[in-house]
Amino acid sequence: MVGYDPGTDCRNNSKFEVAVAGSASGLVTRALISPLDVIKIRFQLQIERLHHSDPRAKYHSILQAGKQILQEEGPAAFWKGHIPAQLLSVGYGAVQFLSFELLTELVHRTSEYDARDFSVHFVCGGLSACAATLAVHPVDVLRTRFAAQGEPRVYKTLRDAVVTMYRTEGPLVFYKGLNPTLIAIFPYAGFQFSFYSSLKHMYEWAMPADEKTNGSRNLKNLLCGSGAGVLSKTLTYPLDLVKKRLQVGGFEQARATFGQVRSYQGLLDCAKQILQEEGSQGFFKGLSPSLLKAALSTGLVFFWYELFCNFFHNMKKANLSSKEPEGGLKSA
Repeated sequence: MVGYDPGTDCRNNSKFEVAVAGSASGLVTRALISPLDVIKIRFQLQIERLHHSDPRAKYHSILQAGKQILQEEGPAAFWKGHIPAQLLSVGYGAVQFLSFELLTELVHRTSEYDARDFSVHFVCGGLSACAATLAVHPVDVLRTRFAAQGEPRVYKTLRDAVVTMYRTEGPLVFYKGLNPTLIAIFPYAGFQFSFYSSLKHMYEWAMPADEKTNGSRNLKNLLCGSGAGVLSKTLTYPLDLVKKRLQVGGFEQARATFGQVRSYQGLLDCAKQILQEEGSQGFFKGLSPSLLKAALSTGLVFFWYELFCNFFHNMKKANLSSKEPEGGLKSA
C-alpha cells in the first residue's frame, strides 16, 4: 500500500527502504519511457501545428516523429538528456515517496482524518511532489535542454551544460519554469496518489477475494497506476506544456532547425501568446505521447515501488524467521 494505512498489516518498511524503493522505481521507469519523453518534449516545444497539413511542421505524429528523430539523430537521440533525467528520477522518487509516507502518517497521528481519504492523499501527494520538485528542479531544466536540442549540439556534456548555462544566463537559469512547475505538480501528483488509491479500492471491490494472488496484486498496481496517470495528466496538461516552454527560454539558437521559436516573459505571457498564436489546442500539443507516457510511467512507478517495498518486507521476514530458535530447543 502506498502511504500510511492503519487498517492493514503494514509492511513496516524503514524510511531508508522507502527512499530506496522510490529511487529504484524512478530509475527503472525512466530508462523504459525515455523515448516517449523525448517525443513529448519535442511536441510541446513546437510552435507550428502538429499536423501533416502544415508544411512548416517538423513533427505531426508519434510514429513520424520517432522515425524522423531516428533518421536525423540516431537511436541515441531517444535517450538525450538521459543522465540528468535519471538523476531527476532517482532524487525525485526518493523525496516524493518518503515525504508522502511521512505526511500520511502525520495526518493519521495528529488529526481525526482518515489517512486513506481521497482528499488526504491529494494534499499529501501534492505537497510531497512540491518538496521533490524543489530538490531536483535544476536537473529537470538540464534534462529538458538536452532533450530539446538538435544537431549540432549546443551542450556536449552535463558539465559543459552546467558551466555554460551558469556563465551565460546566471544561477537563476536552473530554476526557470519553477512557478508553473509547482502550480502544475501539486494537482498532478495529488490526483496521481488519490486516483491510485481510489482505483485500487474499486479494483479490490470488483475482484473476488480468492483471486487476489501475488500476480493479481501486481497487475492491479500496474493498471491502477496507469489509470491514475492518464486521469491526472489530462486534468493538468496545459501547465506542463507552459513549464516546458519556459524552461527552454534563452535556448532559442539550439532550436532553430525545429521551426519557429518564441520568447516568453513569464507564466501569464506564455499562456497569452500560446492562446493568441496557436489557439486553445496549443495547450494540448503532445497530449497523445504524454498520455501514453503517463500511463506507462505512473503505472510502472507505482508497480515497482510496491514491488520493491514488498521485497524489503519479505527479506525482513525471512531474516527474522531464520533467527528464531527451533521449537523446544530453548527452554527456560
